[in-house]
Amino acid sequence: MPREGSIQSSISGWPLAMRPTLLLAVNVSLVVVCLTSALAVITASHLTRDQYARLQQLEREQNQLQTEWGQLLLEESAWSSPARIERLAVERLEMRLPDVDEVEVIRP
Repeated sequence: MPREGSIQSSISGWPLAMRPTLLLAVNVSLVVVCLTSALAVITASHLTRDQYARLQQLEREQNQLQTEWGQLLLEESAWSSPARIERLAVERLEMRLPDVDEVEVIRP
């Protein structure tokens, strides 16, 4: 039989007056921690998907630019070929190779 001035205890040893408040606080804090963890996982997953989509977009753009660069290199080599330059010099500028007697050598 408990004494008159003492606080009654439950079977688990917790004082009955403190038990609901302490358990409620622990449960609420665990629920808050669990929800915070779940939101962090959701946010991380969302950001990962966004970044992966951006990576794929940039890789597609890189492939497109690489293809365009190759085409530009081919075009540059075609425009700067010595045979084309010589043909344009003859046709448009009316240039020709000088004869041997027209060449003068200047010595320093």
